[in-house]
Amino acid sequence: MFGFMKRKTRDVFSPVDGQIVTLERVDDEVFSQKMVGDGVAVMPVSNQFTAPIDGVVTKIFSTNHAYSIKSDKDLEVMVHIGLETVALNGEGFNRIAKEGDAVKVGDVIIEADLAYIKEHAKDIITPIIVSDESDVKEIEKKYAIVKEGDKIMEVK
Repeated sequence: MFGFMKRKTRDVFSPVDGQIVTLERVDDEVFSQKMVGDGVAVMPVSNQFTAPIDGVVTKIFSTNHAYSIKSDKDLEVMVHIGLETVALNGEGFNRIAKEGDAVKVGDVIIEADLAYIKEHAKDIITPIIVSDESDVKEIEKKYAIVKEGDKIMEVK
């Protein structure tokens, strides 16, 4: 009826090249049971992890294994590189961006040594989570082989 009442669609883009899979395939209940939010996961095949949305880097964990970006439209997306990677204490990860940085889709946040992570952590699968705090009614997901920057979710 009135355009101002219509919800805006916000796009989330792949932070890395790889194969997008369902969260249910992640061998970690926190992610597969959507305890921290809904989204998808990617089996990464490249070492650069980028911003999946335009916004501000709100958190980079001290071990550099995960980061969150918040848009100015009440959307927060977390990228968690691998499973049980916090135990690596930062080994295999190189921080490029810093908390508080304004970023655009495709800006590199973390460089990761996937070979090292594959050898020393449980898995390299990377959950991409729309946080529970985000203003979300519905998430449309795309499951495909993607390049960094390809659209993987539409959030309404």
